[in-house]
Amino acid sequence: MKIFKIAQVIPLLVFSVLLTSCNQTSKKEDKNIEATAKREKAPTKPIAQRSEEFKKYWYGGTAEITSYTLEQARYGEIREGSAVLVYVTEPFFADQQVKADEHHPDNIPVLKLNSTKNFLTGIYPYSVMNSSFYPVSDQQHAIKLSTTVQEWCGHVYVQLNNREHFDVASFSYFASEGDQKIQLAKTHLENEIWNKIRIDPNNLPLGTITMIPSMEYLRFSHQELKAYEATASINDDIGQKTYTLHYPKLERTLRITFNTAFPYYIEGWTESYKSGFGPNAQILTSKASKIKTLNRAYWKENQNRHVFLRDSLGL
Repeated sequence: MKIFKIAQVIPLLVFSVLLTSCNQTSKKEDKNIEATAKREKAPTKPIAQRSEEFKKYWYGGTAEITSYTLEQARYGEIREGSAVLVYVTEPFFADQQVKADEHHPDNIPVLKLNSTKNFLTGIYPYSVMNSSFYPVSDQQHAIKLSTTVQEWCGHVYVQLNNREHFDVASFSYFASEGDQKIQLAKTHLENEIWNKIRIDPNNLPLGTITMIPSMEYLRFSHQELKAYEATASINDDIGQKTYTLHYPKLERTLRITFNTAFPYYIEGWTESYKSGFGPNAQILTSKASKIKTLNRAYWKENQNRHVFLRDSLGL
């Protein structure tokens, strides 16, 4: 009789343990989501050094989403499309170089930028996404960069991790590029410029410098992934500034226009370089113009009833 009762009790105990474990996992996930929404309300020392205006804007529990009309050069022609810049602060786990799920004294506060572009090349679509994780302290290079390009021919992925060197892993469906692992000496990164503008444009690199161009451009143009010489300058206009990067060897110029007042909204950009192949290749200029900026906790707005918000962005 005792053996029978034990046999009955064991499954109940197992079920109870599993239920408790599931509840604990669910609670942990809830805490992680809550931590994400709070955006590390109790920031570490580098945040404390920022102005109250900065903390109020970037740690208010929302992300900044800005949409742009896009004219994108590809295969020697200009394509119409859209672009979106999504800025948000996050705690970053230094060792693994991933977003931290929980608060920890060693977390690095970063300003993350996810930028997307979508356009058509004839019958098939292009989708591009760049992610940059840049320390709010503005005292070191981006901790991590990643770029993905998807289209019907295939897709490519590039990731740069800032460790002792810049460790780069690149994957492509092109035989000439294939799968690569590269180590590069640390230098300026074009992908981090977009974050630096939003934190402190007075700290942008100027003059003759070496810089690794955007991962997107390097994949589009099939150029060697390395640092190139560039000249950097800033031009002032009424209420706006334009940061210009020119790469002589690449025959490429990038201009980013932003407001002179905090939070230094990016109003648009142009990018000129040789597009197309062979004798038909020519210098074309891609252009993005601002449509709308919204500050939203978008990670909470993932229901069908939230789709209308895209209309507000002109998307």
